[in-house]
Amino acid sequence: MTLEARMTLDREYRIAEIDKRIYGSFIEHLGRAVYGGIYEPGHPEADARGFRQDVLRLVRELGVPIVRYPGGNFVSGYNWEDGVGPKEQRPRRLDLAWRTVETNEFGTNEFIEWVRAAGAEPMMAVNLGTRGIDEARNLVEYCNHPGGSYWSDLRRKHGYEQPHNIKVWCLGNEMDGPWQIGHKTAAEYGRLAQETAKAMKWVDPTIELVSCGSSHPNMPTFPEYEAVSLEFTYDYVDYVSLHQYFGNRSGDTASFLASTLEMDHFIRTVKATCDYVKAKKRSKKTLNLSFDEWNVWFHSNEQDKQIEPWSIAPPLLEDIYTFEDALVVGGILITLLRHSDRVRMACLAQLVNVIAPIMTENGGRAWRQTIYWPFLYASRYGRGVALQPVIDSPKYDTSEYTDVPVLEGIGVHDEEREQLTLFALNRSLTDPVTLRCALRGFEGYRVLEHIVLEHDDLKAVNGPDGERVKPHAGGRSQAADGLLEAELPKHSWHVIRLGKRNEP
Repeated sequence: MTLEARMTLDREYRIAEIDKRIYGSFIEHLGRAVYGGIYEPGHPEADARGFRQDVLRLVRELGVPIVRYPGGNFVSGYNWEDGVGPKEQRPRRLDLAWRTVETNEFGTNEFIEWVRAAGAEPMMAVNLGTRGIDEARNLVEYCNHPGGSYWSDLRRKHGYEQPHNIKVWCLGNEMDGPWQIGHKTAAEYGRLAQETAKAMKWVDPTIELVSCGSSHPNMPTFPEYEAVSLEFTYDYVDYVSLHQYFGNRSGDTASFLASTLEMDHFIRTVKATCDYVKAKKRSKKTLNLSFDEWNVWFHSNEQDKQIEPWSIAPPLLEDIYTFEDALVVGGILITLLRHSDRVRMACLAQLVNVIAPIMTENGGRAWRQTIYWPFLYASRYGRGVALQPVIDSPKYDTSEYTDVPVLEGIGVHDEEREQLTLFALNRSLTDPVTLRCALRGFEGYRVLEHIVLEHDDLKAVNGPDGERVKPHAGGRSQAADGLLEAELPKHSWHVIRLGKRNEP
């Protein structure tokens, strides 16, 4: 049976101009993200700095504009001073977050060099677990002050004459979580974050700050944690963070594909909480959101329990992603774009090896996981103005969700290039969908390309010997007289690009 769905895209139904930082990612000192991932001296493709060029090529291909560092749970026990200066003098430390040994061979300055080589900007996190105001203000001084002070001159002594000019800073990480070193109640965190924010902005008034929100919508303190902590930080920060991971532990794929509905609800609730604090404070400032950890994460949970503690860069959180995981990631990206008026930054967690789109072998190859593809195409063509679609779709029920739309979609209008991109997900496990989309205000637009991510095997994976799951440009669609008609095979994700062009 073929299902039918309708959509309307109107160039006046604007959500927002998409901030390119919505396609950010994340590198933490965790597993092989750094050592064996982005940094591996002696690798055949490593440059003089130890940066793997094969990995850098894949990162540049993704077009990642901002990368969060150094954590994550790791940052709540991290002394940033351990990772600067001569490498032979840097101490080894026990990382309590992941029960590994951190060599500190790679630190702040190496990261800045790497992230700029990747064509991206840094998003730096400060330790509000075991440390606080002093550590944070000193790090801002070290990174951003031109010179003439102790910490800025120390940076210059370390070989970095010019300041790093890091513009985005996270005030800790997941401080609502009991697993966090230095876990704090909302009031404890809010008070510390407020005073830290003041000091950091006194050092550099041009920076943007992210206040910690809930690490998951199922936390017992959600959304009270946001409501209480923002009472302290609202006037001093620019964003509040959200984190969420998805998994198919039950084997119920229909529910798994529908789980992005939880993300939508999470975002709406945090927006409402921020606006409640805004109203309570009689503030004129609207707080934006930084969804700075999101992904599928569940495959490696049991495997990680077997890792020997206190080893160096063990293979932790190395999920091997399936085709169905890629569909969920495609749905997540649509959800983020739908909320791009308030979600101005987001980070796929993480970038290399650790629950990542890019995998490597130590001393060997690098390759693209299944989730690489939807992220690549969203980053490449999801830039411009997000358009609010009007969708009439069949719905289905699962063991966990009711009234799940079979079709999810979002439009992105690139006004400068006169192009319109439709991202669409068909969640049906059994039926194709015929989509009829009315295009209002897009006279003369034709289909330029229809990219499809599909596979008969929902559990298909990619590996170093080949990519079983990869998109093709053979999608079936056409546009004429203001109507786009497209065929969307069962369980598939689509990028339909339209634009003006001369008739042959």
